[in-house]
Amino acid sequence: MEVTNQETASVVEVWPEVERAECLARGAALKWASGVFCRPEHLERLSQYRKRESQRTASVHTRLKSMVQSYLEGVGWGLEQLREARSELTEVSHTLKKAALESSRNVEGVMSLERLREVSVNHHQLLAAVSNLPRLYSVRSMVLETERLVESRRLLEAHARLMDLERWQDDILWQLHGAAAASGSALSTEDQELVAKYFSGVGHLVDTLGKELWVVVSSALALARQNPTPFVSAVRIVEREEALDRALLEERGHAGGSNRPLPPARPRCWRACFFQVLEEAVFARIRSISYLHTRGPGLAGHLSALQHGIVADLATVRHLLEHCVPPHYRLTGAYLRASHHCLHAHLTQVSSWDLESGEIFAVLNWVLHIYSSPDMMGCPELMEEMEKEELGPLISTEGLEQLQNKYVQSVRKSVSEWMRKALQVELQDWQRDQEPDTDHEGFYQTSLPTIITQMLEENARVALMIGESLRDQTVQMGLYEMENLLNRFREALVEFGKEHRREPSNNQNKFHLHYLLASISNCIILKKSTENLQQQQSCWSAGQLSRTPPNPLAALDRAVRRACHLVMDQFLLDLQPFLPGLLTRPWLVQGHPTPKLCNVLEHHLELYGRVRPPCRQRLQEEAQWLLVVEYVRALMQKRLVCRSTEERRQLAQQMVQDDQLFREVFPSLDSEGSVPEVNPLALLPILADFIRLKDPGMLTLEVSGLAAKYPDISEEHVSVLLDIRGDVSRDIRGAVLDLLEQSAPPLPIGYRPIFTDILVPPSTMAFCLPTAKCA
Repeated sequence: MEVTNQETASVVEVWPEVERAECLARGAALKWASGVFCRPEHLERLSQYRKRESQRTASVHTRLKSMVQSYLEGVGWGLEQLREARSELTEVSHTLKKAALESSRNVEGVMSLERLREVSVNHHQLLAAVSNLPRLYSVRSMVLETERLVESRRLLEAHARLMDLERWQDDILWQLHGAAAASGSALSTEDQELVAKYFSGVGHLVDTLGKELWVVVSSALALARQNPTPFVSAVRIVEREEALDRALLEERGHAGGSNRPLPPARPRCWRACFFQVLEEAVFARIRSISYLHTRGPGLAGHLSALQHGIVADLATVRHLLEHCVPPHYRLTGAYLRASHHCLHAHLTQVSSWDLESGEIFAVLNWVLHIYSSPDMMGCPELMEEMEKEELGPLISTEGLEQLQNKYVQSVRKSVSEWMRKALQVELQDWQRDQEPDTDHEGFYQTSLPTIITQMLEENARVALMIGESLRDQTVQMGLYEMENLLNRFREALVEFGKEHRREPSNNQNKFHLHYLLASISNCIILKKSTENLQQQQSCWSAGQLSRTPPNPLAALDRAVRRACHLVMDQFLLDLQPFLPGLLTRPWLVQGHPTPKLCNVLEHHLELYGRVRPPCRQRLQEEAQWLLVVEYVRALMQKRLVCRSTEERRQLAQQMVQDDQLFREVFPSLDSEGSVPEVNPLALLPILADFIRLKDPGMLTLEVSGLAAKYPDISEEHVSVLLDIRGDVSRDIRGAVLDLLEQSAPPLPIGYRPIFTDILVPPSTMAFCLPTAKCA
């Protein structure tokens, strides 16, 4: 028992987890037993539980023994394998010791053959020297002969000699390298420098032949039309060199190849140089095409010369040079690519200059239309090559936008200057001592709208030749400038009116009204032109408008309103001498000065007929309104107060006659359908009826009807009318004014007030009784 406890204690010391597992097992067993035997009657099944747990314990012991047994068998097999490996390693060690002893005995035999190896190396060197002596002696003569062949452009023969010289040089270097490797050392620097010095003429020949080749390639277009033989020879030499470079690289990179180094200056990559020289030749040719006349007015001619030059060169390449090179050169595509890149650089440089609008138009038209047209790169023969090359745009999208913006700014500067000059001419025309010109319909007009309209439409038409986007920008710019012009035009009208008011009798202002009417007709023409320009614009998104959009129609409306206001001022000025005689006792007896007012009105209406509709009708309506307002204003001044029924009848009758005369002057308004909702002339018969009324007791009803038709009439106006009658008692006056005060209706929508513009003069009564009504 003590031994068992000691063993258990030692196990616990080695594996502390055992004690923890045993405690957990005891706890679990105790928990299980307390759950199963919670009542005394459950103890009867204690033997069954003990038997079942004994069987389970025996099964676990059996499995543990089986597992331990299999583990011990595996360990035994592993130990057996280790013993066999150790015995085999011992045998291999003994065999290696025997091989080392045999190798040490053969070293003495190898040392005796070293002298034979040195003799063999010397023999090889002497044999190489003897075999290379004829070549070495002929190197200088071959170099001179090759130089003469190059100078006489016998390029194929010169290249053949050059290849022989290079092959000799490579062979000698390879032999020296092999000899050095045989002796167990590397090729010395002195030997390399000696060979390079002796064959120094070969490198010079390579450079000379290369320069001559590139001269031939750069002048290929000229040679193709005269004698393409030198160009063909150059291409053959380039292909030889390319094949030699490829062979040397493949030999060096082959998995089983030798370690032979590349010859000096290899690979030459003359095919890449061929295409580079071709691109440089294209660029030089583009620069040579009227390059001195590129700036200024000669830019369009320069671009035209570029078009014809490039088209002619491409025809030469396709029909002549393409047959002088191998198919894989795709010379037409290479020339297209080189031309495109050179044109891109050239046009980028041109675009950076400070160009005028005509020059920018020439560049945009050439880039967007001519370059891709069938007359240039868009011909069917070149389209396939263009698609293969996948060339980008001639000018980037950002560059095109900058060019278009520069074009619009340049055109805007020109348009602004032209509009300023046109406005100056217009102001000078206003000072002429003759009527304005008339068109075929008899309407007044000046040269201003024709100049502005033609200029804006021409700019829009020219911009559309480039594209709708530029057309929209140009139209937008034109609308901005139109708005600015109309604002200045309105200011000029104001100044024109002020000048006329300062010196109304000046003979130079004799046709003041005529030119005001011509200005109104000009604005109507400009309105139609503006609407046409706005219809030409495409739908612009809100992001394309960087500022508030132009509103020339609003500026036009302001200018027309100002001109109409000045026309009405002139009409009032012409009426002013005759207005003081209205509604006086001489007027009541003789009827003057109504005929003179009609003469003035007829003269003005005749001039208004020279204005384009709808402003003609608007001026006639305003004249009618102004005449009635001034007539009623004269009535409100109480120049004539009736003293009897007969005077009231005469006053009303004369007012009706005046109304008939006025209506005879305005016969055209009814026919044109432009009569306003409230005809101002209808007021005169109503006022006449008010004055003619015999029974003062009916005035309340009359005033009620008058206020219903003219809701802006005030108590002051009615009081003056009652004073003019001269027969209204204080009670009736009070009743009429009370009724007017109680029934004052609001002004209806669209109603134009007439009495609001008529001020009642203050009363001149020196004394007033302190009655309630008077107060």
